[in-house]
Amino acid sequence: MSSSGGTLRWEFRSPEGRDISLRVEGQATFNTSGAALTGAVDGLGLAWTPQELAAPFLADGRLIEVLADWCPFYEGYHLYYPSRKQNSPAFSAFIEAMRFRGPLRARE
Repeated sequence: MSSSGGTLRWEFRSPEGRDISLRVEGQATFNTSGAALTGAVDGLGLAWTPQELAAPFLADGRLIEVLADWCPFYEGYHLYYPSRKQNSPAFSAFIEAMRFRGPLRARE
């Protein structure tokens, strides 16, 4: 993480529309949303994760949402690439994976 200047900053949007970015420190750091979510379900603390991942745990009461008024909405990823160029099989697979809109799941 030293190459990027530290851990990922948590991004919030105030109810008035002001964007805020915070460096959050703690005793545990995870490198995936799924691992962070599992830590939160296990009682380790807060997790900043996509709502779609947390939805099953919110629905059954294993998690509660905090700072709901401060969560920015993300439209999703955007990928720009030359459509006429011959793409490698790996890049074509990446494009298809980015188009996938199925359910996200965390370890239960």
